[in-house]
Formats: sequence, C-alpha cells, structure tokens
Amino acid sequence: MKLVLFGDSITARTEGHERPLISIKLEDKLRGNWEIINAGVPGNTTSDALERIEKDVLIYDPDFVTVLFGANDAASHTMVPLNDFERNLTNIVTAITPQKTILISPAPVDEGLQHTRTNAVLKQYAEVVRAISLATGSHHIDLFTSMVSLQNLSEILRGLLNDGLHFGELGYDYLSNLISDELLIISGKSSASGIQ
Repeated sequence: MKLVLFGDSITARTEGHERPLISIKLEDKLRGNWEIINAGVPGNTTSDALERIEKDVLIYDPDFVTVLFGANDAASHTMVPLNDFERNLTNIVTAITPQKTILISPAPVDEGLQHTRTNAVLKQYAEVVRAISLATGSHHIDLFTSMVSLQNLSEILRGLLNDGLHFGELGYDYLSNLISDELLIISGKSSASGIQ
C-alpha cells in the first residue's frame, strides 16, 4: 500500500531527525507493506497545495493520502478566507478521490505561545474540514476536537521550536496513532470490498 502525507510544516518537520518525524512514527506503527511518501512543505496553504498536487501527490498513484492543511490558511499573516479554503480543499479531495482521501483538521495551538493563530479561528477551519468530509464521503480525522480538550495540550505541542504550533515527539505520537488507526480501519474495509 502506498500512502502520501500531504501537508504543511506539521507534516514536514523532522524535529531533529533525518526525515520527517510523522513518516518515521507511521513506518513504525504500520509496519509491513506500506510505502510512505512525505509531501509536506512548510508554510503551505491549500492554495499552494493545489499548485503542487500533481507533482507531489498524484504522480505516485497512492492508495491513500492524508491531507493536513489549515494552520497557515487560518494564520493572520497568510490567511486564506474560509470560502476559498473550502473550495481549495474540495478540489484537492476531487483530484485525489474521496475514497483515497483522509482529511485531517488543523490542530489547536497553545495560545500562550502562538500569536498569529487562535483556536477560535482554527475551529472554524476544522468545521469546514468536517463538512467537506461529509459532503464528499472522504475519510476524516478530527484532530482539532480530539486535541483541544487534552489536559497536556501544551506538552504535546512542545517541539524544538516551542512556538505553540509545531508538535514535539508527543504530538507526533498522538497524530500517528490517529492516522494509523484510521488507515487500518479503512484499508481493512477496502480489502474486504475488493478495492485495491
């Protein structure tokens, strides 16, 4: 099975490792027959993603694609309006196909450290991700809702940058668990229904 991780710096960060940490964590959790291709580019919005989807995602003919954008779309200095975000994300899902797409909502931030993003705004973007998933029939991981009420959120978000946005080891453990659980469920369904 081939998995492309399509996203921004949350997908691309190495956190001191030689390769993106989310790729390392998923390789460890999924084991076996998974080829993982990281297509994360720091600073990207959904507008940037649309420009590179062909060469960074579709060219690999993946079985599944995680799509994790929104942190930059929702930032005050790079904001993509909600209606544009919705259109961009819908076009991304259409290009990949809903059956292969796992939409992941943007994560919350530690507002004590993060000055260009707020959880109130990120929640709006997360709600758009959920709505697109329902409208298109794509798979969905609600990372925002899953993380926002965690007692140790600031700890999970504490990475090498310690900026309240970028994950550390704990955050990548958390995210990779959610992704691997979802992949095991949907790849089992795909195998059972004869989808390859």
